[in-house]
Amino acid sequence: MADIARRTGPRYGTRPTMKDVAARAGVGLKTVSRVVNGEAGVTPDTERRVREAIEALGFRRNDSARVLRKGRTATVGLVLEDLADPFYGPLSRAVEEVARAHGALLFNGSSAEDPERERELALALCARRVDGLIVIPAGDDHRYLEPEMRAGVATVFVDRPAGRIDADAVLSDSFGGARAGVAHLIAHGHRRIGFIGDRPRIHTAAERLRGYRAAMTDAGLPVRDAWVSLGSTDPERVSTAVREMLAAPEPVTALFSGNNRVTVTAVRALARHGRPVALVGFDDIELADLLGVTVVAQDAAALGRTAAERLFRRLDGTDGAPERLVLGTTLLARGSGEIAPPAV
Repeated sequence: MADIARRTGPRYGTRPTMKDVAARAGVGLKTVSRVVNGEAGVTPDTERRVREAIEALGFRRNDSARVLRKGRTATVGLVLEDLADPFYGPLSRAVEEVARAHGALLFNGSSAEDPERERELALALCARRVDGLIVIPAGDDHRYLEPEMRAGVATVFVDRPAGRIDADAVLSDSFGGARAGVAHLIAHGHRRIGFIGDRPRIHTAAERLRGYRAAMTDAGLPVRDAWVSLGSTDPERVSTAVREMLAAPEPVTALFSGNNRVTVTAVRALARHGRPVALVGFDDIELADLLGVTVVAQDAAALGRTAAERLFRRLDGTDGAPERLVLGTTLLARGSGEIAPPAV
């Protein structure tokens, strides 16, 4: 019986064809084509039989021929850094909503911060004939996309600009946001402020470090090498940096963390410290309002929405040179950034 079940069950990896539908409904292929494509010339009874056959077989139209006729697939691709990062949830959702409003389907995938994986994923999406790409870049050389863009694949970069090509980009003001966050700590009396950020090759990490240095310079404050730590967002690396900055001969009295993952680890590390230490993080984090964590918040949904709208304007024929759009950030004072330095 098991052998019979295996022989008569569904054959995975195969799909019913229009020929199968025609045979089941007892009509010709042209009749099935007319029903599937909503064309006239089919009697109500015949249409009913064809639709019953389609339903019974689970037939779905193959859009390849339509793509060849129209040159558009009504699909767009989104290449993210990390699907598990909470920052990208609202960004991805906003892109999807804009795509849906334009009658398009969104495909997305994660580069895992690997430039080669980003390249493979972006080109795989292009091979599947997406109309456009939105890319959060992991690498700094995107010349591999030039042939795709010349072939008509609209491409917009978000959160970080493209490397070595001209392309539309939608960014947050990482420099200005970090500068404002550090200035906030300085305004509350801090003079020794540590910066813990991501890898320096990443555009946003470099811009936030630049904003930190600018705020310190504006206030006439030095920046010691021991007060700056750049690298992976691995919790062990970040926790070690926090401990070392607080135990140094000139210990910091405040920290600025360069992204949400660094902030989460810093909050945990500071909870184990013996005294309160001021903290401002770049990016909001879950429960930050309840924990009282002061952050420089960027609007991830606005980034995604703006990038997607830009993409569809390009697809609709908007010409002109590539543009860089920079969205502002918001300082949310919740308590941790307002802790005063210890009395000397």
